[in-house]
Amino acid sequence: MNGKTNRRRLLKGGLAAAAAAPALKAAEDKPVKKVHWSGGKPPARTPLFSPAVSYGNLLFISGIGAHFKGDIKEHTKHVLDQIQKTLEAAGSSMEKVLKVNVYLNDLKDYAAMNEVFLGRFGKEPPVRTTIAAAGGIPGDSLVEIDCIAYI
Repeated sequence: MNGKTNRRRLLKGGLAAAAAAPALKAAEDKPVKKVHWSGGKPPARTPLFSPAVSYGNLLFISGIGAHFKGDIKEHTKHVLDQIQKTLEAAGSSMEKVLKVNVYLNDLKDYAAMNEVFLGRFGKEPPVRTTIAAAGGIPGDSLVEIDCIAYI
């Protein structure tokens, strides 16, 4: 074999590899579902739901309530603190939250909940939906909040 033939083979192989590179990159960039467990480990038994799931750079936080005696302000602060811990453990933050759903046990708590909520998500708060949950919130929580953020 002469030098010209070897160069042709190398060039041909290099072109094939270059042509395949975008497909390989796309396969590497494909979003993957990942569950973020508090404490870093999944429970021993299959749970009813996951606390936080990311898909690509989107992060979905399940509804968090406050299951202790207290008023709406104490419950709201507790829930927002738990959301912040969950976001940060998954590599996000309160400022990266895009969407929030707030479920109130009683709509009369709307103003007091807002007092605690105001400013917790930074200067550009996420979009939000707030409703009164018919029949109440499981576990006697006065508020439950879920959200979607990016990482």
